[in-house]
Amino acid sequence: MKRILITGTAGFIGFHLSKLLLAEGFRVHGYDGMTDYYDVTLKQRRHAMLLQSNAFSATEGMLEDEAKFWSVAQDFKPDVIVHLAAQAGVRYSLENPRAYLDSNVIGTFNVMEAARKLEVEHLLMASTSSVYGANDEMPFQETEKADTQLTIYAATKKANESMAHAYAHLWTLPTTMFRFFTVYGPWGRPDLALFKFVDAILDGRPIDIYNHGDMYRDFTYVDDLVRGIRLLIDTPPERPASADDIKAGDSLSPVAPYRIVNIGNSNKVRLLDFVDAIEDELGVKAQRNYMDIQPGDVPATWANAELLKSLTGYRPQTDIKDGIRDFVTWFRDYYDK
Repeated sequence: MKRILITGTAGFIGFHLSKLLLAEGFRVHGYDGMTDYYDVTLKQRRHAMLLQSNAFSATEGMLEDEAKFWSVAQDFKPDVIVHLAAQAGVRYSLENPRAYLDSNVIGTFNVMEAARKLEVEHLLMASTSSVYGANDEMPFQETEKADTQLTIYAATKKANESMAHAYAHLWTLPTTMFRFFTVYGPWGRPDLALFKFVDAILDGRPIDIYNHGDMYRDFTYVDDLVRGIRLLIDTPPERPASADDIKAGDSLSPVAPYRIVNIGNSNKVRLLDFVDAIEDELGVKAQRNYMDIQPGDVPATWANAELLKSLTGYRPQTDIKDGIRDFVTWFRDYYDK
């Protein structure tokens, strides 16, 4: 039974990935700081559900605590590490940038050090579509330059990618970075648009629609996302003999066992159409508060997911209406609304 150490298991994506891996017979140890960035009760409920499996164990601790994380990793002896924990949120990075440096840079360094010392088979780490920043050629492809990040959050994630490449090169540490595109679904974070919109509409409060609705996002259903991660676990990159051995469209480094992979639905959805779909599912019209675009926000994201398809044979495909229906069903049940 393969042993997988996952950081951020009480988080939205970590919870769903852990559930999937446990169902497939893996042994999983979670590491989570249980920070109060959003409702800790939600995180505790997720962990409680995972702990119903005898194959799941967990430690509460901050990634910045190098000694504690190393002790946990050393004791568990994972075959694979999946690093999902981070200080998330584009807008919060305007208010508290230091939290992003502590968690996303120092914390990620500690994870990489543990992976190096333990010589794991594969290190997989979460990045974000936000690293594409001001790039405007879409759909975004992993092989294009991404040097124009617009927030500290995105900058820390780009730093993670650079740090990971150096470690992969220096220590021959097989490393995959995956860039997420606007993940949504049941058990989602309260700071994400779908959660905020559904909560406000059912409570009769107005919703804030930025850039007057002229925004596009590549919404990716969480089950599709974690299926992509699951398949990538079995696809560790190998250092190529030369750059000539790298296939067209592959982001594999010419000097390291390192690759970047988009995980997205490959379908950009207009924000106003997203709101319409929520209204249709709830049977309630939203009070719309149209606003200017927020600092650091980008008008559009859209993933080219051909590399994921070529590596794993899989492509996310959940329709936005089906995904919204699943979220609303969970939300009404969980909050009794």
